[in-house]
Amino acid sequence: MPPSPSLIRSTIEAYLQRHPDERSGLDALLTALDRPADPTSRTALPGHVTCGAVLIDDIGRVLHIHHRASGKVLVPGGHTEPGDETLAATALRELHEEAGIPPHAVSAWPGYDGLPLDIDVHDIDAGPAKNEPTHQHYDLRFPFRLVEREATISLQAEEVSGWEWRPLDRVTSPTLREKLLKLKSPAPVDGPVNASALIHNDAGQYLLHLRDDVPSIWEPGAWSLLGGGREAQDRSLEETVRRELREEAGLDLPDLEPFAVEEARSDDGATISIAIYAGRWNGDPADLALTEGVMLAWFAPETLPRLRISPTTVDLVKRHAARAGRAAGLASGGSGLAGPPREPTTQAPTPRGTVPNIIGVHLYLEDADGRVLLGLRHPNSAYAPSMHHFLAGHCECESAVACLVREAQEEAGLVIDPGDVELAHVVHLVDAPGDTPRMGMVFRARSWSGTPEIREPDKCVGWRFWNPEDLPDQVVPYTRVAINGIRAGRLYTELGWT
Repeated sequence: MPPSPSLIRSTIEAYLQRHPDERSGLDALLTALDRPADPTSRTALPGHVTCGAVLIDDIGRVLHIHHRASGKVLVPGGHTEPGDETLAATALRELHEEAGIPPHAVSAWPGYDGLPLDIDVHDIDAGPAKNEPTHQHYDLRFPFRLVEREATISLQAEEVSGWEWRPLDRVTSPTLREKLLKLKSPAPVDGPVNASALIHNDAGQYLLHLRDDVPSIWEPGAWSLLGGGREAQDRSLEETVRRELREEAGLDLPDLEPFAVEEARSDDGATISIAIYAGRWNGDPADLALTEGVMLAWFAPETLPRLRISPTTVDLVKRHAARAGRAAGLASGGSGLAGPPREPTTQAPTPRGTVPNIIGVHLYLEDADGRVLLGLRHPNSAYAPSMHHFLAGHCECESAVACLVREAQEEAGLVIDPGDVELAHVVHLVDAPGDTPRMGMVFRARSWSGTPEIREPDKCVGWRFWNPEDLPDQVVPYTRVAINGIRAGRLYTELGWT
């Protein structure tokens, strides 16, 4: 049996106790509950009840899906079915059907077990194919937190064309967005959210903290990253890690960038999610005022397996070192515990008047329908936040094609054969007079394997194939220029030069 009118009414009344100013806007819904017709039935007019799932991940983003029929980007949701015993059960079923996330992978947001966070009344256009006139949906939206980070999104292909994680301030529904921004914490976990600092120097070494050998603390007697748990006054995870650096070591870094979100496991099996921020520092650890733990020291990545250190920290450092292009140079470098960083190798001077250009490599990927793959950049990204952009990366000590193959695997889990790659367009650009010039090399992959997935959530919050004639408004300018150039058959474009 579907949820009864009395259950729906009690749910709405509980909601209105929290939001009494919304009662007049829900008069039509309350009136519908007095009619003999089932208020959840598609045939109940002029409107009926639907349910949505507001799923929030461990860094405070909300899952949105792209509906084929309406073309809208919304949270998962839909109509009740006979097997749904509660309204929240409807929301969970729709989340599973539309996005493939099972009920056991989520839990109700604390304080909202069976209660909606938002109730939205909106108009639905007539649907001649289903013989449905124009009507209204009374949409009850239930908040859930993602408790299994390994949960894989699998779309209901006939109804859903894509998905993305959106930060709270970009949630599509205005009423839902307002309520989400007022929640006490943007992170759907019990207890503090943790943040750590991955600090490296110009010699390619990493700063590690030897913890006290006290059984009651996390990773006792082991080498780890500096960091700790989020506190009430911290407005963001970056504030958390900056506060911890000051408190633990008197260290204040000018630049910290999101690098990854890791899940750490202690000896007793407990797990916590940790936001990792990367920063550069070239000081001597002996000069720092350490207030917690035994000592701080620089280590080269290849020596970490000889330490008492968690495998996840070793893997994290090696991934960062590989991405920074240091792995080959470090193999013949330091021997582990180190003092002040080594001086960088002196390079031969460039000819007078030469200005180095940054080389960026970009992937132009078309699906069978001719749509182009773009990623939505993280809102905290240092470059082009909340903009759509190619899958891209900077050339390290490698060929441009090797860079493309590596970035495709690291960023989206795509496997590309170098032999299936061809140069499609080059953009030579400068953002403003005096800025470092950049050469953007755009390569087309004729074939590939894998489905685009989010591998670096601190950089990209969603992948989607777009019709090149109907690109989103927020596209990186030179990305749009390159797409237009490729479609016009041009190989080269200059941008920003005067």
